[in-house]
Amino acid sequence: MDLVVAPPSSGLRGTVHVPADKSISHRALILGGMAQGTTRITNHLHSEDVNATWNALEALGVSIGHEGRDVVVEGVGLRGFSPPSTPMECANSGTTMRILAGLLAGQDFASELRGDESLSRRPMGRIIDPLRAMGASIEGTDGHPPLRITGGPLKGVDHTLAVASAQVKSCLLLAGLLAEGTTRIAEPAQSRDHTVRMLRHFGAHVESHNCAHSINGGQMLTGRAVEVCADISSAAFLVVGALIVPDSELLLPGVGVNPTRSGALEVLGRMGACIERRSDRETSGEPVADLTVSTSSLSGAVIDGDVVPRLIDEIPILAVAATQAAGRTTIADAAELRVKETDRIAALAHELRKMGASIEERPDGMIVEGPTPLRGAICDGHGDHRIAMALSIAGLVADGETTVRGTECIDVSFPGFEQALIGAAGPPGS
Repeated sequence: MDLVVAPPSSGLRGTVHVPADKSISHRALILGGMAQGTTRITNHLHSEDVNATWNALEALGVSIGHEGRDVVVEGVGLRGFSPPSTPMECANSGTTMRILAGLLAGQDFASELRGDESLSRRPMGRIIDPLRAMGASIEGTDGHPPLRITGGPLKGVDHTLAVASAQVKSCLLLAGLLAEGTTRIAEPAQSRDHTVRMLRHFGAHVESHNCAHSINGGQMLTGRAVEVCADISSAAFLVVGALIVPDSELLLPGVGVNPTRSGALEVLGRMGACIERRSDRETSGEPVADLTVSTSSLSGAVIDGDVVPRLIDEIPILAVAATQAAGRTTIADAAELRVKETDRIAALAHELRKMGASIEERPDGMIVEGPTPLRGAICDGHGDHRIAMALSIAGLVADGETTVRGTECIDVSFPGFEQALIGAAGPPGS
């Protein structure tokens, strides 16, 4: 599927309701399945990635259904899962594979997690090694999917992550819940803490100090009501669109502003963005606010160090913002982007150069010089939802039409993205 984008005649305006948070939707399903009793999820995200988690849990014997607009999960407890009759397909979802691996490592049956071509290229050594240290039998193909797991008794370990990763941390926390003793996990920098917050919401005790977390095995989880906030990673594309398209003002209600996840808002603030937070509140343990965003004059910035894990998914759209910012923007310490759905550094640099951007690719990031006039081009989404959306937003400030090919991948995280753009900007050529 192709998406054709052109500059709007009167900016991005109005109210846009961003889809529910993908990370939290995954975790609500998984912890709901591990809990005793019923979990009711309001504002659940129905996307390809989250559906992979839903399908895998059903294959493990968890009953999941709808009551009106809510999703209802009937938990089976920590060890009430059933052996799957076939390998579980994680599609393109690294979150599904990595987090479920921690759950499956502590069950008393064998299972297999598979991915699509893209996911099968992503390294899994960062979960394989610590899970083996806990006593799990887990095999991959040269450290890549598919993962074949023979579950059994686990023991708590002390593990230090080489790279801050919410998925790896979450995998080990769930394995720790199933292990004997205490599991302690330390990170070099703070990654998103949705799993820690949700474990507490479901009644578990997790100790946290700076970038270290510990959990005692055997704690029971209790089904809860979970209201999922709007996804800040999805909102970031519209935020940047409103910042760089002239005469724009957007209201994005109910966006998650978890401080371990909102690094993009901090960086954009340093760049001069006009982003106003209103009605700060907490929903199911997560900080939430309404965001009002208006056109701003941006300046270049340095994006590196501890902030990178808190905005790793937003770097593609931050690079688009950098093309319209005055001066140099340097992005570093983001080598993890090389092993996402695609090599995001290479793909982004290649496609934005087609549009006239000045980008120097680096091993762990890029240097972007701005402001640079962009021109319409035919671009490829590289099968990566965040690349496809970033290029679509770039097309809003390019001279002429921009065609982004392969935009069906956007449904992984932001179903209805094209309709949201049309709602804010009007149809192409308007």
